[in-house]
Amino acid sequence: MDQRTLLITLTGPDRPGVTSRLFSVLSAFPVTVADIEQVVIRGRLTLGVLVAYAGGPSSGTGTTLGAMWTAVERVAEDLGMEVELSTGSQAKEHRRRGRLSVSVLGATLQPAAIAGIAGRIAAAGANIDRIERLAQWPVTCIELSVSGADPGSLRVELAAEAAIQEVDVAVQRTGLSRRAKRLIVMDVDSTLIQGEVIELLAAHAGCLEEVAGVTEQAMRGELDFAESLRRRVALLEGLPAEVFEEVRKEVVLTPGARTLVRTLKRLDFRFAIVSGGFTQITDGLVEELGIDYSAANVLEVIDGRLTGRVVGDIVDRPGKARALERFAKEAGLPISQTVAIGDGANDLDMIAAAGLGVAFNAKPVVRQAADTAVNTPYLDSILYLLGISRDEVEAADAEDGVTSTVTSPWGRGA
Repeated sequence: MDQRTLLITLTGPDRPGVTSRLFSVLSAFPVTVADIEQVVIRGRLTLGVLVAYAGGPSSGTGTTLGAMWTAVERVAEDLGMEVELSTGSQAKEHRRRGRLSVSVLGATLQPAAIAGIAGRIAAAGANIDRIERLAQWPVTCIELSVSGADPGSLRVELAAEAAIQEVDVAVQRTGLSRRAKRLIVMDVDSTLIQGEVIELLAAHAGCLEEVAGVTEQAMRGELDFAESLRRRVALLEGLPAEVFEEVRKEVVLTPGARTLVRTLKRLDFRFAIVSGGFTQITDGLVEELGIDYSAANVLEVIDGRLTGRVVGDIVDRPGKARALERFAKEAGLPISQTVAIGDGANDLDMIAAAGLGVAFNAKPVVRQAADTAVNTPYLDSILYLLGISRDEVEAADAEDGVTSTVTSPWGRGA
C-alpha cells in the first residue's frame, strides 16, 4: 500500500487542552504521527501535525479520511480556531540534507533584514524549515533551521547581506557537535572587560599618551605585538606594586560577561581566558568568575616596584593559538569543539584554529576572518549562537536565586 500523509494546521488563541483535544480525536483513526510542531506568539497558537496513513484502492481511505477530516473540523470549531488540511505523499516528506542553523541578531530586527536574509537563502537553493526566537532582550535573536545549502557559500552570502542590513548572522552546522560540551577561549581586553589594562596602568604612571602612541604604531603594522608590548611595559618602570589593586577596582566587565560565564559553567562548558595583558589582573578575574584556564603575561616586580620588563614568554598572536590548543588538550576536547572569541589582530590565529571563531565588536580584519561577528555590546549574545535562549538563561537564574544586583567590582556592567 502507498503511504499517504495529511497535514493538519490549527491556528487561533492559545489555551490549555488544544493539543490534547486534537490527538484524542486522531486516536480514533488508523494513523501514525509523522511530525509535529507548535509555536505560540503573543498568545496565538499555531499547531501543525503531520499524520501518515495507508492509501490505495482497497484501503478504504476515502471513508476514513472524510470522517477524520470532519472530526478535526469539529474540534477546531469548538475551540474557536481555524484549521487547514492538505494531503500529500510520504515520499515527499523527508527532510532535506545539509542541515544548518542560521542565527540572526540585532538591537532591533526590521522586516527588511528578515526579507534580505530569507531572500539570500532562497537564492542559494535552500529552504527554511523552522524559525524560532531565542531572545528579544537586550537584543533580538532568531534562529532559522535551513536545509539544502552549502555552509561555506551560504556564510559568504549572508555575511554580505548582514552588512547591508546592519545585523549579525552566524551560520553553523547542526547536529550533536553543536550541543556537545565545549571549551570557550576568550580574549580579555576589550572583550571580557571594557578597555585596555595597560592603559589603566599607564594612567597611573602618567604615560598614557606615550603608551597610546606605541599602540598606534603596532596597529599600523610598524611594530609586532611583542615589540610593542616591551616598549609599553618599559614606560611603567618604577610603578609601585600596589597599583595592581587600584587597577583591579577600575576594571569593568563587558555587559553580559558574568551571565555568559555563569550559564556556560552550568552546562559543563570549560571556560578559558587568554590575554596579552597581565596575570596580576587576570588572576583576579579567574578567581571571581570561576574560570578554568588562563594565560597572560607576567610583569616583573622587584622590591615592590615594576621593573619595566615582562617575565617569561610573551603571550602574542601565535601564543594565544598555542594556549587554545593546550587548554583543549587539558579539557580532553578536540579543537573542533572549541569557541574562540576576540576583537583584535592578536586574536586571529586562535580564531582561525577554533571550531567556531567569533569576532566580538572587532576590527574589520577580524570580522572578515571569523566565522561570525557579534557587534552588539552584550557579551551574553554569544549564548544564542550556541542555541541557548534568553528564556532558558532567565529560568536557570531564577531557579538558582540569581538576581541582577551585583556588588563585586568585577561585576559592574555585567
